[in-house]
Amino acid sequence: MKLAMIGLGKMGANMVRRLSADGHEVVVYDVDQATASALENELENVTAVANIKDLISALTPPRAVWLMVPHQFVDESIEILLRDGMTKGDLIIDGGNSNFNLSKQRAESLNQSAIHFVDSGTSGGVWGLENGYSIMVGGTDEAVALIRPALESLAPAKDKGWGHVGPAGAGHYVKMVHNGIEYGMMQAFAEGFEMLEAKKEMNLDLLQVSEIWQHGSVVRSWLLDLMADAFAADKSLSALSDYVDDSGEGRWTVHDSIDLGVPTPVLTLALQMRFRSRQDHSFSGKVLNAMRAGFGGHSIKPAE
Repeated sequence: MKLAMIGLGKMGANMVRRLSADGHEVVVYDVDQATASALENELENVTAVANIKDLISALTPPRAVWLMVPHQFVDESIEILLRDGMTKGDLIIDGGNSNFNLSKQRAESLNQSAIHFVDSGTSGGVWGLENGYSIMVGGTDEAVALIRPALESLAPAKDKGWGHVGPAGAGHYVKMVHNGIEYGMMQAFAEGFEMLEAKKEMNLDLLQVSEIWQHGSVVRSWLLDLMADAFAADKSLSALSDYVDDSGEGRWTVHDSIDLGVPTPVLTLALQMRFRSRQDHSFSGKVLNAMRAGFGGHSIKPAE
């Protein structure tokens, strides 16, 4: 299958690598032309283009264009795609972390031009290249069928780690709740390790503890693996600040829980603790940043 990828950050570039390795032809574009050219030079089956018009011309209808851009630039990207030649029967996939309500609106708007839209909640961060991505897609059956081969290549296996979860907006909604849960799990680890670090009289080795918990423990997880890696590199996490950012999806999760009348005290407090981290210093903030840097390659504020 030949498709296009717009946006070649760490995740977007690794998705292209995984698609190329499975034999897909991929046309790539990024505002940083050097990034696209480097990917073309590195991989087979990958063609870099200098602009959106060339990207559309390089595809055979029905065209499939996958957006991996920050959610603030999705509408602008869609406008350019429509202006430069996408037509009836083509497909636009938003693989970023967009608000599900906007995804519903975009699907309705594009449907007026008979252009398909799929919202793809994508998890796996910088590790997805090796392990595959967890992909939650929303859209019509017809739209999802167009990119099924690509989804099967990006997932850990053809029948595992991805699914058509519902209509347009459902993919980003499931990913939003996924990230809300992620906040809660990360906060629990952060608080627990802060307790261990604070018990000075026992001189606990946090790397040792994390490695013990990795095997057979009820709390073993990928997040714990990331913690073990972080402590192995720097037991005191001295290079990290305790200022913890948020991508916005935790906020959207809390907002929708209020609208639904569903109590989410753990998810809500985990979000609030990120706000608190921007006011005071804490070891738990360093632990949270170690996990964020590990799974997503997020930009982390260094220690001062």
